[in-house]
Amino acid sequence: MQNLPHYFPITDPTWIFFIVLCIILFAPILMGKLRIPHLIGMILAGVIVGPHGFNILAHDSSFELFGKVGLYYIVFLAGLEMNMSDFRKNRIRTSTHGILAFAIPMIIGFTLNTSLLKYGVLTSVLLASMYASHTLIAYPIVLRYGLSQHKSVTIAVGATAITDTLTLLVLAIVGGIFKGNITGMFWFLLIFKISLVFFIIIYFFPRIARHFFQRYDENVTQFIFVLAMTFLGAGLMEIIGMEGLLGAFLTGLVLNRYVPNISPLMNHVEFVGNALFIPYFLIGVGMLVNVNIIFSGLGTIKVACVMIAVALSSKWLASFATQKIFRMKSVERELIYGLSNAQAGATLAAVLVGYNIILPGGQRLLDDDVLNGTIILILVTCIFSSFTTERAAKKIALTKKNKRTEEKIGDDEKIIIPVAHYETAEELVKLGIMMRNSKLNRGIIGLNVVLDDLNISYNQEKGKKMLEHMEMTANAANVRMIVQSRIATNISNGISHAFKEYSASEIIIGMHDEDGSSKRAWGSITQNLYNEISRQIIAVRCIQPINTLRRIQVAVPKKAEFEPGFYRWLERLSRMAGNLNCRIQFHGSRDTLSLINEYILNRHNSVRADYVAFENWEDLPKLAINVNEDHLFVVITARKGTISYQPSFDGLPEQLNRFFRSNSLMVIFPDQYGAPQNIMTFSVMQQPLEQNAYKYIHKWFKKKLNAKI
Repeated sequence: MQNLPHYFPITDPTWIFFIVLCIILFAPILMGKLRIPHLIGMILAGVIVGPHGFNILAHDSSFELFGKVGLYYIVFLAGLEMNMSDFRKNRIRTSTHGILAFAIPMIIGFTLNTSLLKYGVLTSVLLASMYASHTLIAYPIVLRYGLSQHKSVTIAVGATAITDTLTLLVLAIVGGIFKGNITGMFWFLLIFKISLVFFIIIYFFPRIARHFFQRYDENVTQFIFVLAMTFLGAGLMEIIGMEGLLGAFLTGLVLNRYVPNISPLMNHVEFVGNALFIPYFLIGVGMLVNVNIIFSGLGTIKVACVMIAVALSSKWLASFATQKIFRMKSVERELIYGLSNAQAGATLAAVLVGYNIILPGGQRLLDDDVLNGTIILILVTCIFSSFTTERAAKKIALTKKNKRTEEKIGDDEKIIIPVAHYETAEELVKLGIMMRNSKLNRGIIGLNVVLDDLNISYNQEKGKKMLEHMEMTANAANVRMIVQSRIATNISNGISHAFKEYSASEIIIGMHDEDGSSKRAWGSITQNLYNEISRQIIAVRCIQPINTLRRIQVAVPKKAEFEPGFYRWLERLSRMAGNLNCRIQFHGSRDTLSLINEYILNRHNSVRADYVAFENWEDLPKLAINVNEDHLFVVITARKGTISYQPSFDGLPEQLNRFFRSNSLMVIFPDQYGAPQNIMTFSVMQQPLEQNAYKYIHKWFKKKLNAKI
């Protein structure tokens, strides 16, 4: 143990990569339990394992490489996800906020740098430009809440390109002054080089992309191409002395129309970034933080306090001015502010350039106090930006009226019914017929997926007969059915691929407990599907024929009305109740029930509906008393990380298996924004924010104390 420090920092690449993967794996889990955003966990983990923490890892070239890729990923995704029509529509607001977000920090920063910190003119200008720039660290948060096309996000993202461009111009000018290059030719060459690179990226990149995507459709090849184009754009910017961030952002903008948000290619880009590159960047930022400087003297603390105060206050003033000029809501201002106050990429570039410039007297243009203060600034602003953006995004998601009615979402209706058991096939078809929109007169898709194993021939023949029976059942009701049998090495993957090929809107699948485990009350296949597909999934267990149901009992969680799939499942259940001519009873919060009542009165006034207040989801087992054998019990649940998700949902399979084992059952996973959260990201916590870290720790200590007593 005495010789243990001699083994650190670890230099073996295998162990370095293993430790980083462990951080990426466990830090979000821990942060999720403490209700803290994942990206903060990555930064704090970097502080702990870095050279200024326990010195487990050195900030070597791997962190510089992968970290730079991660930073490029963030700004590239910002350009890739941007709604270009909204960007053009809000170009005046975007330009205004971009100029304000640059000018206000420059003016305030220069004034305080010269008067309070007593720096020279050039030092003050360069330091003020650092306040003006910002990085979209918190951008993935708005993606998770489905707000990437919100006008506030569009303004903040567009303004980032403006502020960073102006900051990098200041950086190039200051650097040129100390190199003695400021002449008339310098200005001409600078404008010429910037214009040339902009022209190459904007004019040639889209044409190259169109040519490539027309000839190559293999996912891996397309992913490598997109990645190469991103770094080509970044590299061209670096060649002319600008920061590569701007090139990566422009590349994202021009490739926007060639990489749809719902395409497999977009999923690959986001997955690789969230799994490796972005965490590497965040860990690398944390490794730069020197906790010891807090106790080293007042100089660094003074500089850091001024930098943090100026950066946060000036960005708020810019956001406030934008709000007042264009008469925006306060929550929109908060979202703009949250996205535009994190300092990272351009700030690091500016401080490193200034730190490496040696003045004639031998001192550095930006001294050690500024360098250390910048690291503290980055840590504080990243944390502040994460919490601010999280809070504002959630407010907007909760207050945004979901105006999508059946007319707006009905045209995409295409129901797919995967079957594996003959005894459930007919009932599932009947259920699909009850839920479909007869006015659209669209068919239902019947699917049988056969495992590629030794029994493939037998299972194919069995599946063929099953599909024929389903087709006959549908034809008897004058409903067209499309049937398909396919071979796959994994059942859930086969269903998922068929779902995408048919552009289906929802899945109706039988509920099977393959191994008798209460943790799999709706079956492992359904579990995998809702982890892979973000659209509506309805898992059904029919104890008795559907046409004999007397009542439908529906348990609705709080805030379910704020989910994008709210009206879809409500429309399906209303149609079912109307077609079966049975009563439907909703159990939920008063606000949710009010919206449900309004919808049914306006669209299905012939449906007999009752409403019972049900505020505490923990009391779900008590509803078993009211659910009879001829009732269908419907549970509206939610995927992890969505607005209406509750921690008690984790125990839902066990509750259903224990208290509703003998009842006909339906579990609905509504539509959600973005990709399912089975894939871990680093901008959003795994659990809601209702319970903070203090409550969690207090509950844990109380549990331990009771156990001892």
